[in-house]
Amino acid sequence: MAVVFWTCVVFVVYSYVGYGIALALMSRVRNRPVRRAPITPSVSFIIAAHNEAKRITEKIENTLRQDYPSDRFEIIVASDGSTDATDEIVQRRGKEYAQRTAIAAARGEVLVFSDVATRLDPDGVRQIVMSFDDPSVGCVSSVDRMIGSDGRPSGEGGYVRYEMQLRALESRVGSLVGLSGSFFAARREVCTPWPVDIPSDFTTVLNAVTRGLRGVSDGNAIGYYTDLADTSKEYSRKVRTVVRGISALLTHRALLNPFRFGLFAWQLASHKLFRWIVPFAMAGALLANLWLASDSNFYRVLAGFHLAGYGLALLSLRWPTPVLRVWRPVGFLLLANASILTAWMRVMQGKTIVVWTPSER
Repeated sequence: MAVVFWTCVVFVVYSYVGYGIALALMSRVRNRPVRRAPITPSVSFIIAAHNEAKRITEKIENTLRQDYPSDRFEIIVASDGSTDATDEIVQRRGKEYAQRTAIAAARGEVLVFSDVATRLDPDGVRQIVMSFDDPSVGCVSSVDRMIGSDGRPSGEGGYVRYEMQLRALESRVGSLVGLSGSFFAARREVCTPWPVDIPSDFTTVLNAVTRGLRGVSDGNAIGYYTDLADTSKEYSRKVRTVVRGISALLTHRALLNPFRFGLFAWQLASHKLFRWIVPFAMAGALLANLWLASDSNFYRVLAGFHLAGYGLALLSLRWPTPVLRVWRPVGFLLLANASILTAWMRVMQGKTIVVWTPSER
């Protein structure tokens, strides 16, 4: 049981910390810089929307303020069966279906995707297309900037910053594993195939890698959005995201073969697959710790800290007092891993999620 306990602990630490350290060390000896130039390819800016009457005007106005040649820039709003004042363009078939419909209508060499709730700087599009001057780049991700409704970084905001650092390192040593779904761009040729039951921000990278291209992060292209307005919906949002992500990985499991895809296979396993195995390792560590505590003072003390830490983290989600606030990131971590367990159960039951409801922010 001691072997089980420490194996689980090492696995969790590697998944959340060790992978990032390994990338940082690797980046010192392996660096694939992205060639950027002020190019202006024709761009199709695609906005997938569902019942966004309250925010769609602001989003379109923000997009129209882009500092980009108007004769090389088109805006396409794909309404996913909206029942409010948003134009009813297609039946409700899901975000990716709406995007695929927009891709068929788009004329741009580069396709830019953005959510309604995401605000861009005036030079956002100009910045994100500059990386396509590099012929090895198939898709480009923006950097997420999340703030709480009070204007301060939230627990998830801290996690988002951590993810952005990982993406910067992945981009430097090889390729991103996933893009920021709120704002990303891709060459037209990597937007096929475009399955409607797999997250587009994941599909695009996988399509690029299978074509010998890579995905990169652009620190100059930033997408701003606020934390969820209703945190009670956070759990269901995470379950939906993980179910779709697991489905994508199972569909593209050949990319986990290191003999064919080398470094990317390791990145994909570490960043995605291992993260989705973490809740099982956390449960294994806790159960092994409790078992060992029955006849060991060391493991008994360790179990006390184990249970106390989890308890304080859960309390911080319910009562984010100044005293408990330091435990809030751990609370979000527990919430995320509980949602992964739920997602696995749904996947094993053969359930998939195509239709999406945008998070209210």
